[in-house]
Amino acid sequence: MHETIETLKTRRSCRAYQPRQVEEGLLQQVLEAGLYAPSGRGAQPVVFVVVQDQATLAELSRRNAAVMGADTDPFYGAPTVIVVLADRSRPTWVEDGSLALGNLMNAAHALGLGSCWIHRAREVFDSPEGQALLHQWGLEGTYAGVGHCILGYPATDLPPAPPRKPGRVVRV
Repeated sequence: MHETIETLKTRRSCRAYQPRQVEEGLLQQVLEAGLYAPSGRGAQPVVFVVVQDQATLAELSRRNAAVMGADTDPFYGAPTVIVVLADRSRPTWVEDGSLALGNLMNAAHALGLGSCWIHRAREVFDSPEGQALLHQWGLEGTYAGVGHCILGYPATDLPPAPPRKPGRVVRV
């Protein structure tokens, strides 16, 4: 089977990470894959914010957990979080950001890294505090949160994929 297809079939969400930081060369490859995701009319409206600073990670985790009404770490101790934002003025901003997140996660798996899409970025960055963070990071305009891609080295082996549900392909 083609290596790309095998990567797509074996990627799993990782929810337990080793504490060591992702090697820079691997991180750059993951980000490059994200930058090559398709976007509506080729507009490339997606921006990535790489967060590895422990204080910022803790703040993002706290804000994300608050949206859920929880006090646990929604980032599962991942040492890197890639915040995926997209220009809300584009009609396909959600789809564009989603495709970019998929590329990030598939590239991470191909490189031996674990990843997981963590929701609630929209709520976090629509808040006044989230808008202040975007301003602090130099991001002005109509950016909205699409998701967080947590990234790191898996602490455990990931399980195999469960069987696929039947009847999900209709041919006309």
